[in-house]
Amino acid sequence: MDLSNSSAIITGGGSGLGEACARHLAGLGAKCIVVDLNEEKGQAVAADIGGQFVKADVSNTEQVQAAVDAAVALAPLRALVNGAGIGSAGRTVDRSGNPFDLESFEMVLRVNLIGTFNCIRLAAAAMSKQEPLDEQGQRGAIVNMASVAAFDGQIGQCAYSASKGGVVGMTLPIARDLSASGIRVNTVAPGLFNTPIYGEGEASEAFKAHLGASVLFPKRLGYAAELASMVAELITNDYMNGEVVRADGGIRMPPK
Repeated sequence: MDLSNSSAIITGGGSGLGEACARHLAGLGAKCIVVDLNEEKGQAVAADIGGQFVKADVSNTEQVQAAVDAAVALAPLRALVNGAGIGSAGRTVDRSGNPFDLESFEMVLRVNLIGTFNCIRLAAAAMSKQEPLDEQGQRGAIVNMASVAAFDGQIGQCAYSASKGGVVGMTLPIARDLSASGIRVNTVAPGLFNTPIYGEGEASEAFKAHLGASVLFPKRLGYAAELASMVAELITNDYMNGEVVRADGGIRMPPK
């Protein structure tokens, strides 16, 4: 699928892996809508790649619809990358016998799982109204961002793993749903990637080196550009559909 003369929506596009995806897709000719809650970072990325910024909570229907409308106004909407996500670490029952906060659990699922589905349903509705790109009726492609935590959830990741496991679980049925509209759906499950979440400085670099040593090969954290390349492949390769791809250097996460 050729992204030139098309629009793409990237949630969580203001930093980290989402930013890398936005920059990569812009390089392929897509007119990108950068969706984020951080206005300063989101606007900066959008301006740098010649796109537009839309502030939106991915679980909010009106705000996501505004992003979809902005994309369609730029060019036919052909791609969606669901990169927005949050985490809330904590054991199901902590060492003092206190249960995990239910509101925190619900919030993680609301953003990571419900927010992902909200973006899929609204973007796919717009894609389904676009003219097909080829004789097979292809209209667009969606890539969700899960995590290796969906498979190898560690101690303290009950909420995060549940949310990402839900994203993995809905990939195939949604791909089947949207096949009638010529829309492909895939999910990428990143492992350990070098993003701003680890901070900066000597202590941060030492911590990242320690984490990288547990990767099968190469023994380092992944580069954001490597993840963006995988996302782009899932969008542009017309025969990739209904699949979950681990991008993790072969790591299998230990309990902690």
